[in-house]
Amino acid sequence: MDDRSEEDHDIEVEGGAFQGYERKISGILDDGSVGFRQPLLARNRKNTTSQIAIVGANSCPIESLDYEIFENDFFKQDWRSRKKIEILQYTFLKWALAFLIGLATGLVGFLNNLGVENIAGFKLLLIGSLMAKEKYFQAFFAFAGCNLILATAAASLCAFIAPAAAGSGIPEVKAYLNGIDAYSILAPSTLFVKIFGSIFGVAAGFVVGKEGPMVHTGACIANLLGQGGSKKYRLTWKWLRFFKNDRDRRDLITCGAAAGVAAAFRAPVGGVLFALEEAASWWRNALLWRTFFTTAVVAVVLRSLIEFCRSGRCGLFGKGGLIMFDVNSGPVLYSTPDLLAIVFLGVVGGVLGSLYNYLVDKVLRTYSMINEKGPKFKIMLVMAVSILSSCCAFGLPWLSQCTPCPTGIEEGKCPSVGRSSIYKSFQCPPNHYNDLSSLLLNTNDDAIRNLFTSRSENEFHISTLAIFFVAVYFLGIITYGIAIPSGLFIPVILAGASYGRLVGRLLGPVSQLDVGLFSLLGAASFLGGTMRMTVSLCVILLELTNNLLMLPLVMLVLLISKTVADCFNRGVYDQIVTMKGLPYMEDHAEPYMRNLVAKDVVSGALISFSRVEKVGVIWQALKMTRHNGFPVIDEPPFTEASELCGIALRSHLLVLLQGKRFSKQRTTFGSQILRSCKARDFGKAGLGKGLKIEDLDLSDEEMEMYVDLHPITNTSPYTVQETLSLAKAAILFRQLGLRHLCVVPKTPGRPPIVGILTRHDFMPEHVLGLYPHIDPLK
Repeated sequence: MDDRSEEDHDIEVEGGAFQGYERKISGILDDGSVGFRQPLLARNRKNTTSQIAIVGANSCPIESLDYEIFENDFFKQDWRSRKKIEILQYTFLKWALAFLIGLATGLVGFLNNLGVENIAGFKLLLIGSLMAKEKYFQAFFAFAGCNLILATAAASLCAFIAPAAAGSGIPEVKAYLNGIDAYSILAPSTLFVKIFGSIFGVAAGFVVGKEGPMVHTGACIANLLGQGGSKKYRLTWKWLRFFKNDRDRRDLITCGAAAGVAAAFRAPVGGVLFALEEAASWWRNALLWRTFFTTAVVAVVLRSLIEFCRSGRCGLFGKGGLIMFDVNSGPVLYSTPDLLAIVFLGVVGGVLGSLYNYLVDKVLRTYSMINEKGPKFKIMLVMAVSILSSCCAFGLPWLSQCTPCPTGIEEGKCPSVGRSSIYKSFQCPPNHYNDLSSLLLNTNDDAIRNLFTSRSENEFHISTLAIFFVAVYFLGIITYGIAIPSGLFIPVILAGASYGRLVGRLLGPVSQLDVGLFSLLGAASFLGGTMRMTVSLCVILLELTNNLLMLPLVMLVLLISKTVADCFNRGVYDQIVTMKGLPYMEDHAEPYMRNLVAKDVVSGALISFSRVEKVGVIWQALKMTRHNGFPVIDEPPFTEASELCGIALRSHLLVLLQGKRFSKQRTTFGSQILRSCKARDFGKAGLGKGLKIEDLDLSDEEMEMYVDLHPITNTSPYTVQETLSLAKAAILFRQLGLRHLCVVPKTPGRPPIVGILTRHDFMPEHVLGLYPHIDPLK
């Protein structure tokens, strides 16, 4: 997609740019120049394919990840030489890192809730005291001012330190686990801003959640631990050299994503299923055990810290903060009219959920045009949304009538003096409460608790529920996409719970279900309609509510809402991945791919190297192109005929050239290179630490020398014949987690390789751009 990706096989190179050096380039024209096709995207086009595209950042590189085991001579030698103690050390470290990920994510999740509850609690207590003194204007300005300061702080962190921290981060984690590495999405600066920006953003009263950011936070923690420290700050751990590859880091980040869900919802099993159903593209039993262990550690850490806070040593945190809703401990009874009502909930939830996704897409595209103008505009947009949210939260309760306190309530319970209660006085006289203020002038977690409560069905008026539903539905849409860490789970649960409780109130005379259960089912219908998950959402909701008796109904409403919503558009995270241009590989092939074969889309003008190649040729190829994989061809006199030796990676070529293992004669000397180098020299560097062509310092004499590429060449690359169906090639590429797929000729007597298929060659924009007549939309 950009000038640094390995998929950009079509970069134009002027004839003669290799300054007379020998080279092996397929597709050489009659005049000796190199023929390259026009690139899919122009090189000067602004790249908006990352998390920061939503908040209008500058271009950034996107590369694929090497999830395939790169079997070169160094890899084979390393595995043959490993002792039993080293294998045990590797196994132990995997479990130790899983434990550390769970421990760190649990601590961050607890501190996140602790910060939100104390900051928001202080703000709400201040507003309540001013309202009790009938200082309404002062209360509003204090409320809006506190929100504005917190929002500006969160926006400033995102705009100036880590733009990649904006949004939920789930689409980026999902893309990373699919094999896409967008710059800085897992960087330490992103982790820092994600933690504190989420605290400030949620405490600022926005209709956002901290659950999506916690998934991103867990992934960032896992990535930081898996890098083995930082050379920049002289904090390196040599015993983590086993994890200097994308494959092991992918497993760690999968554990981090599951830990993030477990920390956000206190749902360890739900976290594992979320990683399996939504985040991870590849799964195996060994990874299942480690993610389960990680989420179990998170649950233990959170449980211990919550017990510590029950004594009141955590300020305003107390028992709250973590979402745990005890909906109803009584029997769940339902009849045929109730089942019809649940079907209705699912259908309407699916329709409204798909509409939610459509509007989020439009809002994000509009915001991106504003945010592209610079950090100041990002902050001003956040401030505008903050003021609007404060006006709605403080102004709408004035539309609600004061309601007499229910009979049987203990004295002092209604209206409540504290920050969290259903019975809030607001502007009402003694012994009366304002039900809408208990939903709007409260933290999002406490608002959900109030909606899920089953104490009395008359605590919230029908008009109150309707006003709150409309407000939170549209505020959630216009808030997502501004330059703060923001999740979609809580806004969707709020909208769904209010809608479900509203339906429960309307069907009260004919239904046996409690209105609190209707709230839960409404939340499930909205979650299914927006996120299109089923198993993981079902388990998360059951772990949240501690009510296993609702399992059949939650399953039914999730299936119905997802089925209905799929008729209109895709899930919200899939839409955001597509909107950002992340080249995500689906687990299925598009139907039109069956009309094409591999050679129809493979990039032309392929650059390849001989097994023993001149240093100058390699240096010029690396300088003039941005390819990350180069075919290596065995040629006479080393073989009787030309044959494909394998693929050499750009990063490995740079390490080899930097080490200057050269020869003046064009002979094989791979054994000498194997003795002078070690496998860990070719390990994957951390963020931004890899070698670049500019780091090489080669003399003119060294340019004329030769280097043997066989030791760093993957001699067992995946290959397909040029006549293979493009649909089969896409499925093979996705299921094996490849970065390069070699296309070889079907008939003998031709060059040993036709081209290399990479991720971008399977993208609809590329395929339909080459063959517009097969576009199903046309």
